[in-house]
Amino acid sequence: MELNALLDVVDRILDTAHTAVLSTTDSDGRPYSRWMSPTTLRGQAGALYAVTATEVRKTEHIRENDRVSWLIQSKSLDEIVEVHGKATIIDNPTLKSDVLEAIGPHLTTFWKINVDQADLVVIETAVERVDYFKPVKGEHESAVV
Repeated sequence: MELNALLDVVDRILDTAHTAVLSTTDSDGRPYSRWMSPTTLRGQAGALYAVTATEVRKTEHIRENDRVSWLIQSKSLDEIVEVHGKATIIDNPTLKSDVLEAIGPHLTTFWKINVDQADLVVIETAVERVDYFKPVKGEHESAVV
């Protein structure tokens, strides 16, 4: 499957799952994973977006090592996608607005923890590789940018 087709799969799964696991690495090489609510944006092919607070561990990790991975699965677990890429922390009002519009209804827990919208930044992940698994069928496909 070509990269664009795999990115369409990512978009389709996120449309129903609304969550994924973001993995980063600290300066000592220790991995950290956490549930997030990422999205794709129309017209911004090849990237995943999520919001976070400015001064949290994941932003520190990304500033130290921009290599991240996202693990996205369908609710029925019959499709699993791992997205590898380079993440950037972006503080841009227009981009924040676009991302919040796309994922706002799925941020209930985020707003309980992060009440100050002024501390909000966007994590943009430029996709470098996509691995797509259908575990029940034993199928696996990959594409690299």
